[in-house]
Amino acid sequence: MRVILLAIMLQPAALGALVADVRAAIAKDDFPAAGKLIADYRGKQGVTAEMLEAYSWLGRGALARKRYDQAEKYAEDTRRMCLEMLQTRKLDDETRLPTALGASIEVQANVLAGRGQRSEGVSFLKKELARWRDTSIRARIQKNINLLSLAGTAPPPLERKDWIGKQRPPALSELKGKVVLLFFWAHWCADCKYQSPILAQLRDKYESKGLVIYGPTRYYGYAARGEEAAPEAEKRYIDKIRREFYSGLLEMPVPVSEDNFKTYGASTTPTLVLLDREGLARMYHPGKMTYEELANELDKVL
Repeated sequence: MRVILLAIMLQPAALGALVADVRAAIAKDDFPAAGKLIADYRGKQGVTAEMLEAYSWLGRGALARKRYDQAEKYAEDTRRMCLEMLQTRKLDDETRLPTALGASIEVQANVLAGRGQRSEGVSFLKKELARWRDTSIRARIQKNINLLSLAGTAPPPLERKDWIGKQRPPALSELKGKVVLLFFWAHWCADCKYQSPILAQLRDKYESKGLVIYGPTRYYGYAARGEEAAPEAEKRYIDKIRREFYSGLLEMPVPVSEDNFKTYGASTTPTLVLLDREGLARMYHPGKMTYEELANELDKVL
């Protein structure tokens, strides 16, 4: 770990630029140029976590273009090199190695789904979830399980031991008959703040038809300016952010639980999950959505 930190201090530009340059080449569909960037870096630096993160983008880029054979090969190579590196360190010793391994798992599962083997993709993800359950990539793997299999099923219950607001949030089972939009958000998340007024508008339009906005969040161990904060101090900070940026949603139930984020695979914030009147999931969407996109989904169930 000390060697990695020293390399970052001595060569921040070289280590920081590789992923950005590779992604830029992939965006232009220039995979040979991206491969050359990685090969040149590897020749000078060897196999590093930075190199593996950059390599993982080859698989993601090929998957986005539905080049499944190519994506599978990149993902398998990324995974093999990650596992070799894990013989001498733990996955979460730094941040880039989990990103690379998580991406390889994600690509391999979605290659199977893209070939019409969705159930095989879910089975693969569940095996990986069992293997990496106690690491930082747990939520990412669960996210991909949910993307492939949550629709049409009853979602897991939410933990409600801790919360922000006047009353304890209701259990999802208590909301049957309502349409529930789960909004997983974080106090530091700009996209969540973008989503807030959109959700308030939708609540105003659809509340009379039975829409409930429900906003799980979690502790991250820090508050303003990234300063470390104990749970009680961070809770006060979350409430401050809630009142400042989510003033149109102050009646929204807000349970606070890291387990909820792991269970729902909310590694991306916001993550939006729509439940119909029977309590079944009808939409699972990592990332922000426009008013029009969300209204279209709500119209389907309302």
